[in-house]
Amino acid sequence: MTKPTFTTESERHVWQTLTDAMPPDWQVVANVRLMTERRDHEVDLVVLIPDAGIVVAEVKGGSVYYEDGGWWLTSGGQTRSIDPMGQVSDGLYELRRYVEEDPRWSGGRVRWTKALIAPYTDFADDFAAPESPRWAVHGRRDMDDLPARLEAAARKGDLAVPSAAQCDLLREILAGRSLPVRDVVALAAEHEARAERLTAEQATLLKVTRLLNRVEVRGGAGSGKTVLALAQARELARGSAESPAQRVALVCYSIGLAAHFKRLTETWPRHQRPAFVGTFEELGRYCGIDEFGARDNPDFWERELPEQIAAKAAELPDGKRFDSFVVDEAQDFADLWWQPVVALLRDPDQGGLYVYSDENQRVFDRFGRPPMALVPLVLDRNLRNTKQIAEAFRPLAPARMYAGGDSGPDVELVRCTSDEAINAADDVVDSLFEDGWEATDIALLTTGRRHPVQVEQQESLGQEGYWRSFWDGDDVFYGHVLGCKGLERRVVILCVNEKVGQERARERLYVGMSRATEQLIVVGDPDVIAEIGGPGVAARLGCG
Repeated sequence: MTKPTFTTESERHVWQTLTDAMPPDWQVVANVRLMTERRDHEVDLVVLIPDAGIVVAEVKGGSVYYEDGGWWLTSGGQTRSIDPMGQVSDGLYELRRYVEEDPRWSGGRVRWTKALIAPYTDFADDFAAPESPRWAVHGRRDMDDLPARLEAAARKGDLAVPSAAQCDLLREILAGRSLPVRDVVALAAEHEARAERLTAEQATLLKVTRLLNRVEVRGGAGSGKTVLALAQARELARGSAESPAQRVALVCYSIGLAAHFKRLTETWPRHQRPAFVGTFEELGRYCGIDEFGARDNPDFWERELPEQIAAKAAELPDGKRFDSFVVDEAQDFADLWWQPVVALLRDPDQGGLYVYSDENQRVFDRFGRPPMALVPLVLDRNLRNTKQIAEAFRPLAPARMYAGGDSGPDVELVRCTSDEAINAADDVVDSLFEDGWEATDIALLTTGRRHPVQVEQQESLGQEGYWRSFWDGDDVFYGHVLGCKGLERRVVILCVNEKVGQERARERLYVGMSRATEQLIVVGDPDVIAEIGGPGVAARLGCG
């Protein structure tokens, strides 16, 4: 039996005396509070005695005495009038009604009785008062026999006695029903609300850029770059008293991030939407290119396509060009991609270029830079990830990043070989359901080969349908870290199913670990993870 917390020494003394001496099948419930429409009630002790009855007891410390037809209490240097038998009677009747109205109770009425226990007051053996028979009042000299006296009192009356099963049920009823439990989703929602507020506050940074049209915002994962890029595009499209509305292109490399941008911007008022939202490939389609090379042909994507877009841009009328470009995850842009971006500006010399980047997330072997000078602005606070997650990937992030999120669950490491990682990650999904997470809170991301579920979904749904499932689906999202930059999930299972030596593995580990906002579970070979992430990550994940 768990020891309750008491506000008075007398209650603690009676509880300890009773529980030390009572039979093992008895149960005592302390500090029962009950709210009714008329008033609140508090009962000090409820003693459940199988095959005898239920005793509701009021405990009074200090000196309790009966004078001039009523009860008085002197304690702590003060004397006041009390009504212990009336108090315990009210509590008994309301508790009995509460139990008998519970749908789980079907045993009818059983024996209930009341008791006054004053452990420091001596009552004469022949004490009697109209509302307080001696058998219902227990004082200092009665404490050694308290269990026997309570059982004798409980047996008085003609009603049925409660069985052991009924006593168990009554205790369960007094504990409440359908009680809310610790809700991981509720905690995550609270953390998200705070992160959104802090990110909105950080958007005041955009005021600094109003007089600048060539800016690079640098920041690590979780610093709010993507939110700021969206806000930047919206503000430029809307215009202000200082600056007229502009035709804006919002561009990124990732198909998934572009899909996210489209979903959000479609909800904005039409006059606040960018004129173009999409990937660099879609920018080519916008310019009239309809034939593209194979996905595994880097020469086409990094040389031929940008040259074609630049040539098409020269033929576009002014009405299809842009006043400004906002580029998110700009570190993924190849060197030649910046030429068509500049060519698509109405004013290549003065047109706006707002670049958001994180060099530590450069997961492709491309090192392009815009062909003009940009004013650098640095974001150095992680607002999105919990402190535990931010600390876990801090050795991979820019050196000046500070954790500004809330505390959350510890980052976990599930040890297995690289070949076993996918199966082990699937097992983690099942355990997360048991913890109370919903399927839509969870993403399973691989760093090596794709998960079989991702392969199947991309083949059956196509790229557009696959990425739509990231938001509209009702199941766990299965993806690869290369496609999830700029996106996030409350819970991420990072499946490190690759071997040491693969190109840019450190950057992929950084991207994968930083996608989780609330809980991160890393699955894989500790030696592989340690070699990829270095000693800092190894120490934080416990890879030793």
